[in-house]
Amino acid sequence: MPFFGLIFLGFFCGKLLKYPEDGLRWMNFFIVYVALPALFFKLIAAAPFEQLSNWPFVLATTLATYAAFAISFGIGLVTTRGNIRESTVQAVAGSYANIGYMGPGLTIAALGPEAIVPTALIFVFDNVLLFTLIPFLMALGTGEKMNFGQTAGYVVKRIVTHPFNVATAVAVLAAYVRFVPPAPVDVMLTFLKNAAAPCALFTMGVTVALRPLKGVPVEMPALMFVKLFLHPLMVWVILSWIGDFGREWTLTAVLMAALPPALNVFVIANQYKVYVERASSAILVGTLLSVGTVTTLLWFIAENRIAYDLFP
Repeated sequence: MPFFGLIFLGFFCGKLLKYPEDGLRWMNFFIVYVALPALFFKLIAAAPFEQLSNWPFVLATTLATYAAFAISFGIGLVTTRGNIRESTVQAVAGSYANIGYMGPGLTIAALGPEAIVPTALIFVFDNVLLFTLIPFLMALGTGEKMNFGQTAGYVVKRIVTHPFNVATAVAVLAAYVRFVPPAPVDVMLTFLKNAAAPCALFTMGVTVALRPLKGVPVEMPALMFVKLFLHPLMVWVILSWIGDFGREWTLTAVLMAALPPALNVFVIANQYKVYVERASSAILVGTLLSVGTVTTLLWFIAENRIAYDLFP
């Protein structure tokens, strides 16, 4: 309730006051470049270094995200009759969970400190995968000869300079050398860490409120089924099939995959000027549906009524 309550509080304020969306720019900057990087640094730097190299877990969760992307891309190709650019945004809507704004606070609240490392690993490698696929497919969809060198350079730059990935890399180094920040710096990082989730969830609610729903596209039910049901199911099955990763790691991955489409779906659509209104609709519909789906999953986790390993 507190998490979705913050989203709906932001949604209510956005509907009530109707300030222009430009007013969110500094808030979004604070969240993406300051608060959430501080959260990732604080959480990962305190984790045991050996846990940060769990490659079977990384491969399993990234494979599930790729499978969700591929299925959603196929749905897009059918509904758009082969439009690669629109299909790419649909693929993002069906596979890119809200792992930045909602993920860290929700997984840690539900599963405790053991969720820190798997949350960070999923965030980093899902972003590496998606920000590699999207530019190449968008370039392919232009119908022009693709300059692989320029596109590859753009992909690498996006990955290397993303503030979450930078914060994670610094935190991994800090965990390796067991660096402890000076007390004043540590207190400031704690302030920022505590501000990350409330600010992100409130801003998410406001952002969704400012983008009116103008109808549900024909492909939306299929995309939401992939995002909210099939994606977490694939994560659960693949992790169970590969091995026993423990309750906290497995359920963290399932919960991360079950989150609604990220706000980045709209950002990506707007960047490439394709599927923009429908991307906004996907975020709104997915967020509303996730109130039921994610809350149900959280209840099963809290009551310990879900087996983390399907093939014990």
